[in-house]
Amino acid sequence: MQAITKLVTHGRTGLAKAIVGQRELVDGTLIALLCSGHALIEGVPGLGKTLSVKVLAQALNVTFQRVQCTSDLMPADLLGTNVLNMQSGTFSLHRGPMFTDLLLVDEVNRMPPRTQASLLESMEERQVTIDGVRYSLSPLFTVLATQNPVEFEGTYPLPEAQLDRFLLKIKIGYPSAQEELEILEKHNSQMTALADPTSIVALDPETLQQAQRELRELKLEQSLIGYISEIARKTRNWPSVSLGASPRAAISLMLTAKALAALDGRDYVIPDDVKTAVLPAMRHRIVLRPEAELEGLDTDRVLTDVLASVEVPK
Repeated sequence: MQAITKLVTHGRTGLAKAIVGQRELVDGTLIALLCSGHALIEGVPGLGKTLSVKVLAQALNVTFQRVQCTSDLMPADLLGTNVLNMQSGTFSLHRGPMFTDLLLVDEVNRMPPRTQASLLESMEERQVTIDGVRYSLSPLFTVLATQNPVEFEGTYPLPEAQLDRFLLKIKIGYPSAQEELEILEKHNSQMTALADPTSIVALDPETLQQAQRELRELKLEQSLIGYISEIARKTRNWPSVSLGASPRAAISLMLTAKALAALDGRDYVIPDDVKTAVLPAMRHRIVLRPEAELEGLDTDRVLTDVLASVEVPK
């Protein structure tokens, strides 16, 4: 647990220099990295989503690339392309932003479907195929994608196959009154990471990989494995759900529960970890029936009802 403790403490400390509050965002991005997963971050503009990812990359000493999505973005803009060298007559690969450790995909739902599809292979297998040749990506490759929940003009909804590849969907809201005052005071006095980027000390690059190995060794009782399985299976037969959670969703729920235990300083998982993990790990993986949406239900409400119907192991 030493590497996990070091990573979490360092990550939270570094982000606190730039971000006020937003605990769900801070912990969610750390969970995604610990689990070698990807995260979809949903929130209105101006809440610090992009800044958080940039500061996190600096604090954890990983490479970072950012893609601003537009409706005319092509797959080659992400993957790269082979360029002809006129002198030698040979082609060489010009690598795109996908070849990095931490990839921030801003406003991912503005990408056209063809370009969204180019993310699928990289998110699942950490490799890309360019002109029939496979190229391996960084073993730390992580996609942190953002989307705006209120603006739909010129957007393309993410297909279920792509949503299922995100370990978490993190929803963030406006800061509290006290937090907003602190934000204004920081920017007024220029006491932010933006004003002094050198204030964020980079972590030993081996720490993240060691923390990922430690996470796999966390204890998970057989009864909790059954609890996770029952929650996932319950969603498939729930009256208001047309598409329930996949086995990949159950795996994500298990990994997220482990990461939550680690963030709390424990080397074992308890039922409360599973309960806390249900919404971020599953809210983007179930599809409600049209009549349920007409009744005003959303996935968070339905998952809360599902969770309440499953018996908690003693």
